[in-house]
Amino acid sequence: MNTFQAPKGTYDLLPPDSAVYLAVREAISAPLRNSGYGYIETPGFENVELFARGVGESTDIVTKEMYTLTTKGGSELALRPEGTASVLRAALEANLHKAGNLPVKLWYSGSYYRYERPQKGRYRHFSQVGAEAIGAEDPALDAELIILADQAYRSLGLTGFRILLNSLGDKECRPVYREALQTFLRDLDLDDETRRRIEINPLRVLDDKRRDVQRQLTDAPKLRDYLCDACRVYHAEVRELLTAAGVAYEDDERLVRGLDYYTRTTFEFVHDGLGAQSAVGGGGRYDGLSEMIGGPELPSVGWALGVDRTVLALEAEGITLQLPPATSVFAVPLGEEARRLLFGVVTELRRAGVAADFSFGAKGLKGAMKNANRSGARFTVVLGERDLAEGVAQVKDMESGEQKPVPLAALVADLTAKLT
Repeated sequence: MNTFQAPKGTYDLLPPDSAVYLAVREAISAPLRNSGYGYIETPGFENVELFARGVGESTDIVTKEMYTLTTKGGSELALRPEGTASVLRAALEANLHKAGNLPVKLWYSGSYYRYERPQKGRYRHFSQVGAEAIGAEDPALDAELIILADQAYRSLGLTGFRILLNSLGDKECRPVYREALQTFLRDLDLDDETRRRIEINPLRVLDDKRRDVQRQLTDAPKLRDYLCDACRVYHAEVRELLTAAGVAYEDDERLVRGLDYYTRTTFEFVHDGLGAQSAVGGGGRYDGLSEMIGGPELPSVGWALGVDRTVLALEAEGITLQLPPATSVFAVPLGEEARRLLFGVVTELRRAGVAADFSFGAKGLKGAMKNANRSGARFTVVLGERDLAEGVAQVKDMESGEQKPVPLAALVADLTAKLT
């Protein structure tokens, strides 16, 4: 029998594994919801030009990895390869920055798409939770976002991650460094594509992972030596705030990230247990992005954390999340009258906040009890003709194996009390 399969480089999230992904999303977003960040959801596709301008025409994302399409009306669209440009576009379109309460603090969760060579930890369809603080230039805001990401990872029990930190300067000091770096890079033995990148965005060459390129970059000029006084003071304050909060980080002068819009603070979360795909998340300040996509000057900062990579990090550390059971009570009716009555009990339990399920279909007791075992329910309720005559139901503790009759009139209250 021929069946369709998921496209290459994608995956399906299925129970019970999907519960872990949901728990990771919840853990990452919880500190944000507690810190004034409101939820935003943007379309899965945008105008191609939004990413070409915002992410950068020299980036691999734009030149090689975007999924693009032409609509029947002739519009050029792209499946979103990242979240920041879309979120900023939406905030500008809705004039959130004009409401008088800056920064506008937003968080999001969704799927993103890049055409890459599939491997473990790198997919063509992947999931991220992100946060953006739009419209304020304040080192405390940069520090806040790093601290919240650190808090999220630690709430999951992760300890094997590191925070890499750098400053990319601003429009005052970076042009001077750019020129010095270009002069250095032009003398190296590089392929034609990399040479083109030198002229468009030379900082991207520093992010090249090829060993032969990295060897030649040993004596490249250091951005820290070119920072203006304002950027140096700004970066020092971010570092001081992180230290005061007890958040450890490592200075990494080569850290530039893969997107053109970053300025000043840039950071990455890496986990050494993941091999080549060690980055689990990252972000930074992007003070000029609003102007790049046609908006006013709105200094901003944000990050995105990979849900897929975070799950791999949990596996690398051998961490099993303590998840609430999908089902706490499983009801097994024997006969039509019992079926109607127990269905009502299940409905009441659900309304009381108890996770309850029901033996659907014409199954005998043996088959229904197998389903009860598979459900992972703490209690199974069996109701047969004799029980109905006596006005009770049999409640079995699936952990201890103990079974006892409970009056039907007290069944919901009894089970609710046991589970809360």
